[in-house]
Amino acid sequence: MAVAPNDGYTLLLHHIGMSTAPTLYRSLPYDPITDFAPIGLITSVPMTLVARKDFEPNTLAELAAYIKANGENVTYANAGIGSASQLCGMLLMDALDTQMTTVPYQGAGPAMTDIIGGQIDMICDQTTNTTSQIRAGEVKAYGVTTLTRLPNLPDLPTVKEGGLEIEIGVWHGLYAPAGTDAAIIAKLEASLQKALTNETVVSRFAELGTLPVTAEEATPAALTQTTASQIELWRAVIEAAGVYAD
Repeated sequence: MAVAPNDGYTLLLHHIGMSTAPTLYRSLPYDPITDFAPIGLITSVPMTLVARKDFEPNTLAELAAYIKANGENVTYANAGIGSASQLCGMLLMDALDTQMTTVPYQGAGPAMTDIIGGQIDMICDQTTNTTSQIRAGEVKAYGVTTLTRLPNLPDLPTVKEGGLEIEIGVWHGLYAPAGTDAAIIAKLEASLQKALTNETVVSRFAELGTLPVTAEEATPAALTQTTASQIELWRAVIEAAGVYAD
């Protein structure tokens, strides 16, 4: 998502797609490393495994067993090629060594609508897209993809507690165009760090199931390292699955 501030420069707010694009798309019109000037990380959003509320399994262990027993009869929604929900589904199917029937949607909203309506069995998506539905009892939640439980969903176990070695989150970072003056980058970095300590920002993030990053992470160096390491991580996963968007 591009944002054009009043002083004339353009910022790019991006997340996990910045690191998956080089491998999902084998030919890109840009280089995610050299064509952008990193400013800093913003937050890392956990993901949750959820299903229609009348789905038969009641625990993560039961869910794993059910998927293994029913395979492609289980329908798995995602928000489209390259979305975090697609990538989480790939990791889940790899961990279970079982393929489900994948149903891509044009966005998380339509996918969640069909899960709530009972047309689709399950999805793995960001807490920003699932927390309100979990709290309202509109979906059945099985686990969160972080190593620790979430403060706003304390009763939801981690997937590791349920025996699955899956760890995935959606990170968000702030970028400017390559070649942006260093003084501007420094000003933006300082503004980002100030924003991430704002009480309203922290409170709203918490409501959505995430937290702002630390001051050390809201830096160009940290974002550069995250982008590069995530590209290598997802390159292996995507190439092994043989799933591409082009």
